[in-house]
Amino acid sequence: MENTKILIVDDEQAIVKMVQMVLRKEGFHHIYTAANCAEALHEMERHRADILLLDVMLPDGSGFEICSTLRTFGNPHVIFLTAKASDLDVLTGFAVGGDDYVTKPFNPLEIAARIKARVRRGLFEGSGMMVQDQPAKRVWDFGRFVLDETAGELLVSGESVSCPAQVFQLLLHFCKHPGVVFSKSQLYEMVWGIDGLGEDSTVMVHIRRIRERIEENPSDPQYLVTVRGLGYKLVKEKRR
Repeated sequence: MENTKILIVDDEQAIVKMVQMVLRKEGFHHIYTAANCAEALHEMERHRADILLLDVMLPDGSGFEICSTLRTFGNPHVIFLTAKASDLDVLTGFAVGGDDYVTKPFNPLEIAARIKARVRRGLFEGSGMMVQDQPAKRVWDFGRFVLDETAGELLVSGESVSCPAQVFQLLLHFCKHPGVVFSKSQLYEMVWGIDGLGEDSTVMVHIRRIRERIEENPSDPQYLVTVRGLGYKLVKEKRR
């Protein structure tokens, strides 16, 4: 945790100071702040943060609009912070590249728990952050798509397809347990690593993002299927 770089982008100084204080107590030392989009770009370019806490409503623009630009400085894990909690807002946050979504008011300990869960899983590379040792080469071949865990690559019909870290980890979890049904709460605990802090929309959006990559028709999935009343499972052979 001591090497993890965190950038907090929020114009509410009371929130920034509160989150900073809690993160420092939890063992994070490289914490940077920005109060608007312009400062966020400057700080991200300088420090290449591993984790980005990004407010949606900023004085000079929208966190949604600037997210993709901030992502060009490495591959940060983006957690949106916002008072806007409608389904459309949550879906927009994930659509523009967010990995997680926290609505205000929030407990700063929740933010710390989410960040620590990411660090424990060693999902980040570069920027001096600790990364788990590379495992032996592991490849899952489902015919239409192939997931290479070691290379961090998803191939669909032989073509490499971009896959954000959290989407990749969720698909990897399914690949490791083909045919097993998982509920939304089980997936959030196993993949996000936090018990009881997730929302159904988080898992549902990431399921959709997987289907958009591996399915011929995401609205009629043949591989990552819904088991009514129970959850989701990945089948080895697509449905007929």
